[in-house]
Amino acid sequence: MTIKTVETENEGLKRAFMLTIPAEDIEARVEKEVKRIAPQIRMPGFRPGKVPPNLIRKMHGESLRGDALQGAVQDGVQQLLNEKNIRPALQPQVELTPGYEPGKDAEVKVSLEALPEVPAADISKLELERLTVEADEAVVDEQVGRLASQNKRWEDAPKKHAAAKGDLVVMDFEGSVDGTPFEGGKGEDMSLELGSGQLIPGFEDQLVGAKAGDSREVKVTFPNDYPTENLKGKDAVFAVTVKSVKTAGESKLDDDFAKSMGLNDLEQLKGLVRDQQVQELNGLTRTHMKRQLLDLLDARHDFQVPESMVEAEFQNILAQLRHEASHEQDPQAALAEIEAESGEYRHIAERRVRLGLLLSEIGAGNGIQITEQEMNRLIMQAASQYQPKDRETFIRYIQQEPMAAAQLRAPLYEDKVVDFLFGQAKITERTATRAELEADLESEEGHVHGPGCGHDHHAHDHEPKAKKAAAKPVPSKAEGPKGKAKSSEQDKLVAEPPAKGPVEKAAAKPKPAKPLKDAPGAKAPAVKAEAKPAARKAPAKKPAKKG
Repeated sequence: MTIKTVETENEGLKRAFMLTIPAEDIEARVEKEVKRIAPQIRMPGFRPGKVPPNLIRKMHGESLRGDALQGAVQDGVQQLLNEKNIRPALQPQVELTPGYEPGKDAEVKVSLEALPEVPAADISKLELERLTVEADEAVVDEQVGRLASQNKRWEDAPKKHAAAKGDLVVMDFEGSVDGTPFEGGKGEDMSLELGSGQLIPGFEDQLVGAKAGDSREVKVTFPNDYPTENLKGKDAVFAVTVKSVKTAGESKLDDDFAKSMGLNDLEQLKGLVRDQQVQELNGLTRTHMKRQLLDLLDARHDFQVPESMVEAEFQNILAQLRHEASHEQDPQAALAEIEAESGEYRHIAERRVRLGLLLSEIGAGNGIQITEQEMNRLIMQAASQYQPKDRETFIRYIQQEPMAAAQLRAPLYEDKVVDFLFGQAKITERTATRAELEADLESEEGHVHGPGCGHDHHAHDHEPKAKKAAAKPVPSKAEGPKGKAKSSEQDKLVAEPPAKGPVEKAAAKPKPAKPLKDAPGAKAPAVKAEAKPAARKAPAKKPAKKG
């Protein structure tokens, strides 16, 4: 395709061009499409495939010309990127100039920011410290004891026993709003441990003192953030029949208890808990090392990054923090503090983008790849978050959208690059306690570099430590098990059902990030080098059930 290109802006990473696509190229595409669809056209009075081209143009010309123009523009942008050797940071903005008429040349304005030329990474003489922490047997015993308390042996209470907190009530219930029963408000033989916080506030308290055979009227108000829209903030009445009351029997930590959990003996149970603790400690140690690594890379590399990528990341941070602030006791105070610190969050966004581009280049330069087997495993893990009927839709979407696939593999790619860099570093070992390791991580969370501190003036690996109502950040999944940061692009790809039963608290399932629209010739997005601000700790909620 022959196009005329005029560059109209070249400032920093910002580029703009005016493309002129000849009318004859567009018409050639229309003619080609007419020939392609002619055998499929059916028209009274003509044999199949024998409809004259001029009639096809008359019937479908507007649609064909629109498709031809769109295809010509897409190919023109791709040709531009290839000829100019430009890798766009985000989707180029493409605008057809006003006044275009069929049969005339099309003028198209293309605006974009290019990815920068990332300088060769300096990964020489990396020195890191690994804090090693041994498993604590006292913690193992405490966790095993907690398992026992969570797996209580329930025994029927005496007939006249009044239910108290810690007892188990088996009940039937039916709820109504303004005297009208609502969908999902009825249940039978539901077991509820009083004081567990399983149901909406106020429900369990009104069953304290109930006896087997009692009928009670429980009055509650649904929270304003309840997931079922027509129940938010509504007053409801539940007719409850207590069928039985059970008390917790003594849970002995012995081999029989371990066998009740499908294990051979108590020692095997302790071994599993101990292994889990070791994995958690290893995750914290890795988090600590990764933060050191990112600080070293940040101090050694400074290059211009696309403003559009920084702005997108900045808005992601603010969106997540504002969402979390809405669940604070004083949302307005939390929002005010977030806005007051917005400048610091912009520094964080810039640092993330720079480190993401750097890690991406290090990976590409050292042949680091995600294998087909690893990618398939990632897809299946992500698909398992959805209802069975929607999994095939999700898998097909990932396979058809390159940018969605790139975002899915980005965390694993980052881990591989980080592990590669660990292999290049000189690592010294130091024995520490868990308290010392966590205190070190906490102090790093709260530290923000400033003028005169001896560091390049960018935010540290994580956000400022929480103050008053502000959000407290925690490491991302990639950085260890201390917390799991949510993706800031949490739009759903497929429909998600509401929680099971309106009296249960609902917790959203994890959702894959919404992919950016693929840009012609665009490089896969840079990996996220650091965790996003994580959610403020919300009250424990019962997960929504699948199916």
